[in-house]
Amino acid sequence: MSDVDYGQYEAGQDSGELDQLHQASGSELDAGSQFGVYEQDHSAAESTDFAQGRHEEYEVPGGVRYESDDYTNYSHDASVDDHVFAAEGSESSHQAEFSELDALQERFGSAFAQGTVFSGSNAELEAAS
Repeated sequence: MSDVDYGQYEAGQDSGELDQLHQASGSELDAGSQFGVYEQDHSAAESTDFAQGRHEEYEVPGGVRYESDDYTNYSHDASVDDHVFAAEGSESSHQAEFSELDALQERFGSAFAQGTVFSGSNAELEAAS
């Protein structure tokens, strides 16, 4: 057999890029309320007094005397109490929104070279230098 020499060599350049995008968003809403209070009191009192009378007086022998009185006595007491209490509650709200965006962009390049050499009759494979 004859000696065979075979060699292969390859060289090149690679480039690439990476684009990554991350987006997050959200919102929150809080609300609160309170109720109202209403209170009402009413009281009344009344008192009535009534008196009616008659007074007569006579005086006889000698000096005749006559006296007559009619009277009416009336008393009236009244009292009214009204109480009103009102209170209203309050309301509040809160709203928040958020959004975030993360972007990653990377560019890279690389060069390579490789080769193989096949020589001789006993088929040894060597790396090219």
